[in-house]
Amino acid sequence: MILNTKQCLWILCFFVVFVANAQEKRALTHTDYDGWESLSSDKISKDGKWIGFEINPQEGDGRLEIVSHRPGDTRFVLNRADRWSFSNDSKFAVGRVVAQYDTVRHLKLKKTKPDEMPKDSLFILDLTSGLVEKLAKVKSFAMPDKEGNWLAVLFEKEGAKKQTKQTEGDSTQIEKPEKPKKTDGTKLLVRSFDGKTVYEYDRVKSYGFSDNGTQLFYIKAEEDTLKNAGVFILDLNTGVSQIVDMGKTDYVSPKISESNKYLAFLATEDSLKAKKPYYDLYLYDIAKKSNQKIVSKDTPGILKNGMISKSGRISFAHDDSRLFFGTTHDYVTYAYEDDTTILDEERVKLDIWGWQDAEIQPMQLKNKSRELNRSLLATYNLKDKKVIQLADDEVSNVIYDTKSKHKLALGFDDSAYRRAYSWDTQVGSDIYLINVETGAKTLIQKKLSGRPSLSPSGKFAYWYDSYDSAWYVYDVASKVSKNVSKDLGVLVYNEQHDSPSLPGSYGSAGWLLEDKAFLVYDKYDIWKIDPAGKTAPQNITKGEGRTQKIEFRRQRIEIEEEEGIDPKSPLILTAFHEFTKQNGFYKGDINGSKAPEEILMTDHRYMGLKKAENSEDIILRRSTYQQYADVYASDLSMNKLEQISFANPKQAEVNWGSVELVDYLANDGTPLQGLLFKPENFDSSKKYPMMVYFYERNSDGLHMYRSPAPSASTINIPYFVSNDYLVFVPDIKYDLGLPGPSAYNCIIPGVQSIVARGFVDAENMAIQGQSWGGYQVAYLITRTNMFKAAGAGAPVVNMTSAYGGIRWGTGMSRMFQYEKTQSRIGGTLWEKPLYYIENSPLFFMDRVNTPVLIMHNDEDGAVPWYQGIEMFMALKRLDKPAWLLQYNGEDHNLVQRKNRKDLSIRLSQFFDHYLKGAPAPLWMIEGLPAVEKGRTLKYELEEDK
Repeated sequence: MILNTKQCLWILCFFVVFVANAQEKRALTHTDYDGWESLSSDKISKDGKWIGFEINPQEGDGRLEIVSHRPGDTRFVLNRADRWSFSNDSKFAVGRVVAQYDTVRHLKLKKTKPDEMPKDSLFILDLTSGLVEKLAKVKSFAMPDKEGNWLAVLFEKEGAKKQTKQTEGDSTQIEKPEKPKKTDGTKLLVRSFDGKTVYEYDRVKSYGFSDNGTQLFYIKAEEDTLKNAGVFILDLNTGVSQIVDMGKTDYVSPKISESNKYLAFLATEDSLKAKKPYYDLYLYDIAKKSNQKIVSKDTPGILKNGMISKSGRISFAHDDSRLFFGTTHDYVTYAYEDDTTILDEERVKLDIWGWQDAEIQPMQLKNKSRELNRSLLATYNLKDKKVIQLADDEVSNVIYDTKSKHKLALGFDDSAYRRAYSWDTQVGSDIYLINVETGAKTLIQKKLSGRPSLSPSGKFAYWYDSYDSAWYVYDVASKVSKNVSKDLGVLVYNEQHDSPSLPGSYGSAGWLLEDKAFLVYDKYDIWKIDPAGKTAPQNITKGEGRTQKIEFRRQRIEIEEEEGIDPKSPLILTAFHEFTKQNGFYKGDINGSKAPEEILMTDHRYMGLKKAENSEDIILRRSTYQQYADVYASDLSMNKLEQISFANPKQAEVNWGSVELVDYLANDGTPLQGLLFKPENFDSSKKYPMMVYFYERNSDGLHMYRSPAPSASTINIPYFVSNDYLVFVPDIKYDLGLPGPSAYNCIIPGVQSIVARGFVDAENMAIQGQSWGGYQVAYLITRTNMFKAAGAGAPVVNMTSAYGGIRWGTGMSRMFQYEKTQSRIGGTLWEKPLYYIENSPLFFMDRVNTPVLIMHNDEDGAVPWYQGIEMFMALKRLDKPAWLLQYNGEDHNLVQRKNRKDLSIRLSQFFDHYLKGAPAPLWMIEGLPAVEKGRTLKYELEEDK
């Protein structure tokens, strides 16, 4: 379907104006969620002439729109299309087309088998002619990453052909269906986008392009019982396909070098049913057509008692001098595990928690699969044909530059500190500089809490050290490290940090070309630091950020991985005002000779700036609370932003709302901000019920669009605002050791400041929060009766029991959270027992007079769900109105949409009953007995019974 952009806009505007004028705006309902749209996968073609994006409802069929930016009068709409891309020459778009949502749902209701469900198809859109070609039953597809206009398509497996009848004379013969040959492979189509050049191959199971699109490898699967699996390479310029290797059991991880000279891959001759098949590393010289096994488990230099890891990443150095691969342990087998005389029910199953273990058992079990498949980095030198093991059991984590240009890598060893990880997640690591040619390791820093990286040219290692709250640079040549931020005269760590942990940095902007300078952020400005120390640090934003209270940050505009900031390129800065929350862009000066110049600064939120690779054209997204984050197009001057997408036109039908920034003082006099959301038809002479939601600091999100959506855990602000509630979201500043009193100190005066304005029904206010917010809800209702109802999701109510609990999602002990991070007690249970008790709402539940709706799910991996039980049972024992929603099989926040919809309905029914006097639903009056579970939802209101 092709529409002129002006026609689209005219129709859209007419529809919106007609609807708005034809009827009074209605309130949002829970049925609106499914159709509410979101935009994703926004892209601009390399030449900047085309812009595309997906728009999808929350439930149902979406669409892909592709719009011409210049001259801007063509719009292609492809229904149900996703996973799309522009071709490298900007002349085509390609992507997947999925089956209709209603069709799939209908087939699922009929219990259709998975292999009989509709398969995906592929579209190829010619952007010049507008013609669309479709290919059916597509399993996957790919294009070269950087260059080349080729498309590879792997199709789904064909089923058995149906029986056919043939009539010869007076007799009818029935042909038996042809039995498909047993193979994991299917047909691969390789073609130019225009379809003039086509190659086809059968029983292919995997494939991939070289980065520049001149070569394609493909792996064929075995057929029946024949040993005819193999790896092949196709020269896309000549159409010649070469056999690289055949006859092995399995081939994995092929990689073509950047020069297109070599192909590397792993292969095994062992049965795939073997407990541990051994893989070998092969190197194929494409020009010479020669293949050789270069590394096996017995190759000198490989990990002691080790073998090649199937899951290890293979990559070449940029100059083909080295090949990186992974090794792993050749774990011994135990007689007990291989004893076939023992029945499964006779095998002992237990976990032994040892005090000496570096990690506690739940964490070991959570990480068991990762540990068994851990890959330790090794390298093969193509010239001297030697293997160098870079990572080992001590220095197991090794990183190197993405293009492998340097002869150095960084290694990390936290084994000496790992045992303390249960109560201190900033334990640190010993850092090593590793010579990739020899494997020699040089210790450059002990117990570093930061994460070092190598500078683009490899002359320096650099890191932020949390212990010193400073930036350090290590000179590889002189082997000297120094604090390069100590002379800035400003703090480079988070000035608002308010937990017992070590403060993080504001980050860095990167390095100039050839490592000439390092760019570091303070709270507002950007500093250029000479790593050699010959020149003094320079504030290249001239202190304007701190003066104006604007946070300046470098905006990356290059798509490719950069090897340093080119001082000749434009320096585009994002800008965010700390107090007004205005957002935009400035033009900076890398030499710091002049102050940043404003390009664009408005009452919006800007995000997702992308620049065309071969032009100055850009796209970005911007939003307010009233305006969805649509796509806009311009060039780097940003003189004019042209709106390209128009999501959610139906928003004009509903009573939406507005948001304003609120300034107030905490009880201790600290200036704070908050967000006050009002209905669109707000009348200051009326009294409105008010919901109060909180989670640390949220005021920076003033211009964030919030979609109506079923709740994962917290109230949906647009829904409640549309239904004539006020919603207030205050910021919270914490004092160490006093998380509960800090919440009271900040939230209550904020609420009182809104009530003082005269339009709040102070008798009908409620609070709601999830997780850390749920804890604060539980605490506040032990301190005040000003709220008529409360909602607490996954609340920690007993810090003494939670302290010794487990975060089952990671297997970690919860101790660190109380001693060092969010819970902010700042000491052990034995050092500060009164702090744990006084900040635990459970011990003061007898003071609660507020009805509470609790949600805590039985597979919560963050907060032990017995915390919700402790709260509910305390209130039940005290004969206080309380309900506990426990969604079966759900984690900390709801994932399943059916449960999110259910929670949304129950939240609104609960608060409508207490704050608006609506009839109570039956689930609140009668509960939901176990014998009725799954048979009814009891949404019915009391008056309808």
